Amino acid sequence: MRLLDFLEYTGVRLLLALFRYLRPVTASNFAGRLARLFGPLLPVSRVAERNLRAVMPGLSRAERRRLVRDVWENLGRTVGELPHLAALEITAEGPGFVIEGAEHLRAGPAIYVSAHYGNWEALPVIVARCGHVFSSFYRPARNTRVDALIQSLRLAALRCVVPMFPKGAAGGRGAVLHLADGGAIGMLLDQKLNDGIAVPFLGLPAMTAPAAAAFALRYRYPVIPGRIERVAPARLRLIVEAPLDLPDSGDRAADIRTLTSAINAQFGAWILANPGAWLWLHRRWSPETIAAASARMAAPRKQ
Repeated sequence: MRLLDFLEYTGVRLLLALFRYLRPVTASNFAGRLARLFGPLLPVSRVAERNLRAVMPGLSRAERRRLVRDVWENLGRTVGELPHLAALEITAEGPGFVIEGAEHLRAGPAIYVSAHYGNWEALPVIVARCGHVFSSFYRPARNTRVDALIQSLRLAALRCVVPMFPKGAAGGRGAVLHLADGGAIGMLLDQKLNDGIAVPFLGLPAMTAPAAAAFALRYRYPVIPGRIERVAPARLRLIVEAPLDLPDSGDRAADIRTLTSAINAQFGAWILANPGAWLWLHRRWSPETIAAASARMAAPRKQ
């Protein structure tokens, strides 16, 4: 292992150990405040600023900066709460989970779709507490030991062993076999995929993974959107939406585009209602799309 990788792993392990030692609410508050203070100073925050200018041009500079701080706080809280997810339960009050729309959960095969919104790490955990376990796609961390550490926390929170599929060709083949065998999967679909399809997202064309739509149309499995809202520190609400309509026009490519657009539209509605809960730090749109949106914003309006 390279020295930098070892130092990174050691730092992440110590930080997570600190959060585990603290009470859930204290860990959430401490991590959120730490990230809110230092996150905006990192270069990646400029990505969030550009995204916000392009998507929400009516915001002032001060409003954009406040939202960037909100984004970092949400990310910090998500990390601070991660070591505690295994111990949290569905409860009426205090640290733990509540759920709305549980009637939309399925006992059989299904495709759950969500975004990097709220505490996205808690979504499969809360669904598992309701008795419905699903496998997930994930983007492996570059540092293999950090990746293994995070995966161990995720599996501990689920309290069972389920297959996890890394993003890529191998993971896709594993997911196909899992679905064909009657399994359920969960997918975070709000990141840019260069070889995806261009469909609208928050009003701008965005390269989007069509896998969820392709799987759903192939097997006619329900596509169920869900998101996590943070009610309070270490208190989370899962909101499960009704399954999306599955198009059946006879044109497979057109149906995939239609369903993928519907998924993006669902995510967009959540984000516009609570923009600080979404991870604007992703390079979600191409530089050309961002530049074109910025140029339109800067162009003088016709009288």
